[in-house]
Amino acid sequence: MSLWPVYRGEGEPHDGVRRLPPPPPWRAFDGGPPLDAPTGDEEAAASPYRVHRAETYRPTDKAVQLVNAALYLRRPLLVTGPPGSGKSSLPYAVARELGLGPVLRWNITSRATLADGIYQYDPLSRLYAAGRSAEDGPPEDGAVEDHLRLGPLGTALLPYEQPRVLLIDEIDKSDLDLPNDLLHVLEEGQYEIPELVRAARTRPEADVLIADSDDRVAVRQGRVRCRAFPFVVLTSNGEREFPPAFLRRCVTLELKQPLPEHLADIVRAHLGELDEEADGLVRLFLERGSAGELATDQLLNAVYLTRASGLAAVEREDLAKSLMPYLSRATDPLDGDDL
Repeated sequence: MSLWPVYRGEGEPHDGVRRLPPPPPWRAFDGGPPLDAPTGDEEAAASPYRVHRAETYRPTDKAVQLVNAALYLRRPLLVTGPPGSGKSSLPYAVARELGLGPVLRWNITSRATLADGIYQYDPLSRLYAAGRSAEDGPPEDGAVEDHLRLGPLGTALLPYEQPRVLLIDEIDKSDLDLPNDLLHVLEEGQYEIPELVRAARTRPEADVLIADSDDRVAVRQGRVRCRAFPFVVLTSNGEREFPPAFLRRCVTLELKQPLPEHLADIVRAHLGELDEEADGLVRLFLERGSAGELATDQLLNAVYLTRASGLAAVEREDLAKSLMPYLSRATDPLDGDDL
């Protein structure tokens, strides 16, 4: 059993987050009024796949330690590692075990900006609505909040009593400025929506849609401040360097390819006990992994398909090799063919 009272990495849900100690004074937030966090039921109904990845994730001891460090310090967790090492599965496992509700996800592209993560506003739909109202009477400006929705980051920073979980996936795909742009928001735990700030004199409170449901929350004076700092996981494939100012505000976890025992645990979690054939595929995966980059889900695909295919032993091995091509080299040393 883990010595950590909060995230233990054991998979089964528990109330450990309620034993999270008060934040350090420099990371205390007082946003309000407090909101109840949603349960995980909505995500279970919408995406059985996400539930499965949460249930089957097997963290290393180091991962458990650094997840707790991020939770205790109220700092983002920057997770680096090769494709298939479990970076994006980690927040789902933490959310499930600690009962923190559905994971908010922000998939980063080269065009992503800070504003995309905080909120989306559609001025054209507001203009169209004002034009339609003019047909039946004097033109009306329309409520700003009817054309505005919070993004994943904006929703995560609402004043929830318990932290929400936010996955900012593949941050290294972003424009060079985005990590620096995130600094202020993640450091201060607050933001403002200019459109609502301007309208606050006549409408001091606006009911705004949140990112992951059709629920609305009250935003006062156009400003939001968190109460429980969210558990933020930023993933990176290690393809770029980040500014020192950004790195020093994150807890950094580097995931590597699993060791043999850990790899066997992962296969068992997904596909049940290992038979002789699955053991052989694990050994093949480890042998190939010493010469090039592979992803764990390639092994899972190979084990599942060779079990289900009913092929002869030689054909199963050939199939397994085809399902485990290298991700970062041009030649497969086992068969000499270009991939």
